[in-house]
Amino acid sequence: MDLDLQRRRRRAVLAGLTAAVLMGTAACGGSDDGGGGSADGLPKTIKLVSVNPTTGVVAFAGNAANQGYQLAIQEINDSDLLEGSQLELELVDTRSEPQTAAQEATTAIADSEVAAIFGSVSSNEAIAMSPLLQQRGLPVIYTQAGSDGVVVGDYTWRATPLMSSYYPILSRYVEEQGFSSLGVLYTSATPTLQEVGSETVPQMAEDLGIEITASIDIPATTQDYSAPISQVLESEPDAVVALLVGAANVTVMQQLRQAGYTGPVLGNSGASAGNLVPAGADGADMVWPVDFNFQQTAESSQAFVEAYRAEYGEDPLNYAAEAYDAAWFLARSIAAAGSADREAIKDAMVTQAEETFDGALGEGLSWEDGTIVVPGVVVRWTGEGEELLYEGTGEA
Repeated sequence: MDLDLQRRRRRAVLAGLTAAVLMGTAACGGSDDGGGGSADGLPKTIKLVSVNPTTGVVAFAGNAANQGYQLAIQEINDSDLLEGSQLELELVDTRSEPQTAAQEATTAIADSEVAAIFGSVSSNEAIAMSPLLQQRGLPVIYTQAGSDGVVVGDYTWRATPLMSSYYPILSRYVEEQGFSSLGVLYTSATPTLQEVGSETVPQMAEDLGIEITASIDIPATTQDYSAPISQVLESEPDAVVALLVGAANVTVMQQLRQAGYTGPVLGNSGASAGNLVPAGADGADMVWPVDFNFQQTAESSQAFVEAYRAEYGEDPLNYAAEAYDAAWFLARSIAAAGSADREAIKDAMVTQAEETFDGALGEGLSWEDGTIVVPGVVVRWTGEGEELLYEGTGEA
C-alpha cells in the first residue's frame, strides 16, 4: 500500500510539474491557449495507436517505447492539459515485419476514430509506413527509426535524433584516449548503422586527423563475426568500432576478446537496454553515444526517471524517454488544435515544433525538419552496468 501511495503521489507531482512547464512553453508563442483555441472541440476520448514491434528482433525497443507512451498518457490524462478529454492508447504488434507494420498503418488510417499514431522503432518498418500515412493524412511520431524515408512530410515526425547527428560527440573520448587509428565493423541490417559506419565515423576520423585502418560492411544475416574481426585486427587499429544491432553486440564483444583484442570498443545505442549483460566481463569497455541515459542531470530528465521508477520499478531506457517526449509533444499539439481532427493536429504540430521545451531527453530541446534535436550523452559498459562518462553540450 505504501509503495502504491508513493507511486501515485510521485506521478501526480510530476504530472503537475510537467504540464505546467510544457503548457507554459507552448503559451510563449502567442495566446494563452497556444493559438489553437479552447478544447471545446475535443471528444471525450481521443484514440491513439502504437504500431510497434513487441515480438521479434527489435522487441526490446518497441516494448520500452510502449512503457514510455503509457506513462506519459497516464500523466496527461491526470493533468488538465486536454480539459477533461482522455487519451486512449491501443498497442499493436508489428512482429518486427515491415509488411505487418504497413498493414497496421493502413488499418489505423481506415479507422476514423484514430487521431494519430506512434510509429515503429524499426527504420525498415517506418519506411513502409510513412508514405501511406503522409498520403492519407494521419499524423505519426516515430522513435528510433533513423533512416532516410521516415520523415517525408508534415504528417510524419521523429522524436529520436539521427544517430549521425550526435555520434561525433565520441570525438572527445577518442581524443582523450589518444587513438590515432580506428578499425570499423558495421552491419547492413539497418540503414542507420550503415550510414554511421560508412559515412559518420570516417568523417569523424577525418576531422580528428586519424586513420581508418579497415572498414568492413557485414551482411545482415551474419551471426559469426570472427572472420571480419580477424580482418580488422590484422590492420592493427588503436581501437575498434563495432556497430551492430541488439544482442549481436554480445557476440561481437565475446569474439573480439577471444581474438585477443583487449581495448575499448566504440559501439552504438543498440548496446543499451542491458543488451550487454550476457557478455559478462567480455562486454566491459564498450563505449557509445546515446540520446538519453537515466543518469543524466537535467531536472526534467530526473523528474521523468523518478516517475518511471515509481511506475515500473526499474531505470528507463532511452527508448522509453523518447516515447515519453513524443507523447507529450502530441498531447500539446492536440490541446493547441482544440480538436481531434487529423489535419488540425498536423497544423498544430508544425506550430508546436517552433518552440523549445524541456522533457525526458533533456532541457531546451528543439525540432529541425521534423526530427528532434538532442545533444546526447556518452556511456561506458563496466561489465555490470552503464557508467555516464559525459554529456553533450549541444554545441557544434
